[in-house]
Formats: sequence, C-alpha cells, structure tokens
Amino acid sequence: MKSKGIFSEFKSDLPASIVVFFVALPLCLGIALASGAPLFSGLIAGIVGGVVVGALSGSNIGVSGPAAGLAAIVLTSIGTLGGFENFLVAVVLGGIIQLIFGLLRAGVIGYYFPSSVIKGMLTGIGIIIILKQIPHFFGYDANPEGDFAFFQVDGQNTFSEIFNTVNYIQPGSALIGIVGLAILLLWEKVLAKKAKFFQVIQGPLVAVIAGILFFNLTRSDQVLGIGASHLVSVPVPNDLTSFLSQFSFPNFAALANSEVWIVAFTIALVASLETLLCVEATDKLDPHKNVTPTNRELLAQGTGNIISGLIGGLPVTQVIVRSSANIQSGGTTKLSAIMHGLFLLVSVILIPNLLNMIPLSVLAAILLIVGFKLAKPGLFKSMYDLGWKQFVPFMVTVLGIIFTDLLVGIGLGLLVGIIVILFKSYQNSHFLHKEGEDVDDGKIKMTLAEEVTFFNKGAILKELDRLPEDSFLELDVTNTKYLDNDIIEILDDFIHKAEERNITIKLVSQKGVVVNPESYFKFFNSPRKAG
Repeated sequence: MKSKGIFSEFKSDLPASIVVFFVALPLCLGIALASGAPLFSGLIAGIVGGVVVGALSGSNIGVSGPAAGLAAIVLTSIGTLGGFENFLVAVVLGGIIQLIFGLLRAGVIGYYFPSSVIKGMLTGIGIIIILKQIPHFFGYDANPEGDFAFFQVDGQNTFSEIFNTVNYIQPGSALIGIVGLAILLLWEKVLAKKAKFFQVIQGPLVAVIAGILFFNLTRSDQVLGIGASHLVSVPVPNDLTSFLSQFSFPNFAALANSEVWIVAFTIALVASLETLLCVEATDKLDPHKNVTPTNRELLAQGTGNIISGLIGGLPVTQVIVRSSANIQSGGTTKLSAIMHGLFLLVSVILIPNLLNMIPLSVLAAILLIVGFKLAKPGLFKSMYDLGWKQFVPFMVTVLGIIFTDLLVGIGLGLLVGIIVILFKSYQNSHFLHKEGEDVDDGKIKMTLAEEVTFFNKGAILKELDRLPEDSFLELDVTNTKYLDNDIIEILDDFIHKAEERNITIKLVSQKGVVVNPESYFKFFNSPRKAG
C-alpha cells in the first residue's frame, strides 16, 4: 500500500497528535528523571523524535522519543563517563553507528522475531503500563513516570508500589483521576458515536482541561487540593536566555575515553533493537497494514540521535506506548508524529505554567486506556487456541516484561521461541508408518523431510533403534534435498547394524530404487550427488 500524502488525513492526525502529546509529556519528563538526566533532556528527545525522526521515517504511524528501556543504561553511563556532557558524546556516536547499521541494511533483523513474541511484547507492555499507572492514578507519585522496570528507582518493585499506594492515596488526585477516566470512557463508548464534533475534539483533551480546572478550583482546599509533586513538572524559563541555557552540548574532548565508545555501541545496539521490535509491533497494530522500511528507520533514528545528542537530549527510539496511542486515536500519516513534537516544543516555550497545572492522575487515566487496548483479555484466549507452540513463547514474553524489563522479556520469549522451533524441527524430520495387513508383515516405511539437519539426529536415531529384527524398511528420500553429515553418518552406521539384525533396507530416491544405499548417502551432498 502506498504511503498517503502528509496532509491527506489532517482531520484524523490533528486530534491523534494531541493525544500522543499528552501521553508523551509525562513520559519524556519521567524517563529523564529515572535516567538521572536533566528534565529538559527528555523533552528535547521527545521533540526531536517527533519532528526529525517523524519526518525522516518511513512509518506512517510510528512515534519516537526517549525510551524507558534505555533509562538504566543512561543512569549508569552518566556516572561512569563523568558527567552528562560526556554522555552526550556517546549519544552522538551511537547515532552515527545507527546510520552505519542502516547503510549495511541491518534492519532485516527485525523480521526474524516470531509473531508470538511480538504479540507478547505488546501485551506485556500493556499490562506493565496499567500496573505502573495505578499508583499515579491515586496520587502516589514516588516513582517517576517512564520507569517500566520491575525493580524501580525508588527502591520498590511494581507490585510493592501498588500495595504502598493504599497508604498514600491523595483524595484530589484520585477524584480527578476517576473523573478523567469516566470522561475518556464516555467519550469513546457513547459521545464519539453521536456526532463528528466528539470525534474531532478528543476525550483526552477534555479530561486534561477538566484536570486543570479542578486543580485551580480546589487549590486552597485542605482535602482536595493537589500538591506540586502530583502535577506535571516542566522547567519554566524566565526569558529566552534562561530557556536557551537549558540546552547542553557534548564535550567532544571525551572522544579519547574508550568507555565513551563502549557506551555508544551499547546505545546503538539497544536503541536499534528496540526500534526494530517496535516497528514490527506497530505494523501489526496498523489497521492499514503498512510495512515500515526498517533500514530507512535505522537511518532516521540515527539522524535523530545525532541531533538529540548535539543539543542535550536523551537517546531516541521508536516507542510502542506513543505509537499505540497514535493508532488508537486514529493517526493515519506521519503528520501526527511530527505535530506531537511541535506541540511539545511550542508548549514548553509558551505555556509551561499551564502544563504544570495538569494532574498526573489524569494523564495516568489516559495511559490506563492505552494499556488496556494493548492487553485485551481476549488476546490470551486467541493465543491459547493457537496451541502451546504459540502460547508458551507469548506468555514467557509477557511475564518476562512484567517481572524484568522490556529487552529481557523479549529475549526470554525469543529463546523459548527458538526452542519451540528446534522441537518442531525434531518432530518434522521424517514420517514413519507401518504398511497395512495386506502387505508383507513387518514392512515399515520411513519418509525423510526435504531438509534434514543435525537437529533431527535424535528423532531419527530413536526410530531406527526401535525397528524390530527381521523387519523390512523402505527409506524414501525422493523429496529430500539436503541431508546433514550427522544424519548421513547415522544412516551409514544403521546399514551395518541392519545386517546384524536381519533388517532389509530398500532405499527409494529420485532415481528409483537404489541398490547401494551406503554409496548413495556418501555422495548425497557432494557436487556428484545422486538425483
């Protein structure tokens, strides 16, 4: 399907970009806080991810920005490298390395992740969003937004944080969170179906406006008043000079430090992997089923990281939370991602004080909806119905993401997926059956698959050893194109054992019945191999 013109779906992209803006705002700030970096660096990464990467990317609906999966790397690296300015050098170098990945066409790696793992990633992220937003929804904001790891930066874990929430509920935050959630559900389930007005003006915008009004109306209330720690916290510059002073610049003297290069390669590898995984996941969610060019995506991400690093921003990747919010809100072209970045830029310059009146619980309500749509209960049943070979990697990925982090969870799911593939290969190496009663007693036919490798060694060896004495084996390799040397050795050994056990072997190939099976196997994979 051809990409649509950038302004062709403006009516859909504008409201979607506003929703993505409200989703991205707390995450940009929270990821920066969790990374031990200046808050403004998260906003820079969000702006660059939206405007620069959004413009260069081949994805219609993917949205980029700072990623939670890199927060731990950033936090450690800033300390290891001796300061944020030194770390920025690694971000720039990481972007250059990503450009090289794109030129080398390394984007093909993204196509080798099983569908069950990608679906597990989407579901796991959906569940972790819900679990992480529950404390914020009730006004317990000890852990920053954007910390999606099981073991949190505030010393708690995902579940202990939820249990602690009971003791720290803020009545005002909880009330407006519930009101905001009600608005979102009412808007989507009822009002959006009544008139076009409710489709253009999105529920999240109305919920945020309600949150700002509630904050101002209850500011002096002893019970319902919402403190500053439970609101968005955007840096507020006094003038243009103070705004520009928030930008940081790389200390290129650090290029001589070998650890900077190690961090750069780490950022490039992790950011590229997260991006490719998110591209695969986003394409699966895309209702128009567009296919994102992965090599172009690496080039776009590399350019974004170079620019972000040069002006003091965090590393950038494509992010499934923002991308899924974009899709769920009707975003159709890349204009949505670009506009969300422009909204971030304009708002932090012109209305930072207004942004700082938004209760975090309202934004948590928006994210709860996003999370639920990613982790719909019906998906578990549909994956279960596909059988254990799909369900097990899916569940391992989901649980891995919940109890570790994104990359570890995906790695575990991929490992299980590979084991399942090996098991399927073990099972599908051959077909064995006994002939009916009307045929000579003891006649057994074994048909080998098209390709038989060392993975199939155990299964074939087991079947050959189980053959009874004085039996007749018809071994059919008519459709076999490749026999691994390990398999040839097994078959050669069996020919000798068969004589001792009085087993007659009839080998059927494309040439018909082969008189000398041992000779046939010997030259099977050679340039002179038998037909």
